[in-house]
Amino acid sequence: MIVITGGAGMIGSMIAWHLNTREGRDDLVMVDRCKHPEQWQNLCHRRYADYLDKDELPEWLARNGGKVTAVVHMGAISATTERDFNLLVQNNFRYSQQLWNWCAHNKVPLLYASSAATYGSGERGYDDTTEELRPLNGYGYSKHLFDQWVLRQVKSGAPTPPQWCGFKFFNVYGPNEYHKERMASVAFHTYNQVRDTGTMRLFRSDRPEVEDGMQLRDFVYVKDAAAVVAFFLKNPAQSGIFNVGTGAARAFRDLADAVMTSMGREPSITWIDMPDDLKGKYQYYTQANVARLRAAGYAESFHTLEDGVRDYVQNYLMQTDAYC
Repeated sequence: MIVITGGAGMIGSMIAWHLNTREGRDDLVMVDRCKHPEQWQNLCHRRYADYLDKDELPEWLARNGGKVTAVVHMGAISATTERDFNLLVQNNFRYSQQLWNWCAHNKVPLLYASSAATYGSGERGYDDTTEELRPLNGYGYSKHLFDQWVLRQVKSGAPTPPQWCGFKFFNVYGPNEYHKERMASVAFHTYNQVRDTGTMRLFRSDRPEVEDGMQLRDFVYVKDAAAVVAFFLKNPAQSGIFNVGTGAARAFRDLADAVMTSMGREPSITWIDMPDDLKGKYQYYTQANVARLRAAGYAESFHTLEDGVRDYVQNYLMQTDAYC
């Protein structure tokens, strides 16, 4: 039985999709706390054994822990704009520590979500072997804090889960992100804006060396992110912290153009100023170094930006039921 925290979230529900449809598994326990009134719809197409509120999980594990073969911990406060650092610590650090300690004591693999937000502005690169990083926001730091704690546990010889993996997800987009509102991907916002207004608003660059729309990100389709996690579930000898991205940075303008083309529309961009709360905290370039992921044996190709966007737009966003 696999426990998936954040199971009603974007990546968590798509990991369940992969396990349901690609692995034929439905022995899943979905754990979350749905705060958006429509987030429950991420669960509608899933097959699973039980659903728990996040605060119910410790007691459930005490009673049913012997049935658990892995914990996939995707649950977190993922808003980069969250200002309550104490809240981030409780949800993204302390809760993760509790799951780590339970998995170490009970000899259960733990696979958890880190984030490319740990890399900050990228001045130290995007290599998942680098430990000294400077995140730009509290969310990124809360993820980095847990990564650092995990590495200290391993280096000190403290008890660890038999397999442990942290995944530094880069810019994930795709179905089941609809509850994320402002934090949803640019692909989702582009679709909605073009559908409603005929144009897409993109941030002007506030750096003279970067043209408008040429801010670069490593955009990874959520189905690929789910496939990476599923690979490690089947390869328990592999542990470590791994970047999850395509390894190819693309411009926001490329993404917007791909969405509009997939909709059958002519590209149309309207430039807007960056909000004050993002200035100085906005990544202008991300590109995953995936050498460690490949060395661990993950050989599958990632969707190109155009192919991933086409699947997302035409098979989900343009359908009556957009949920996967």
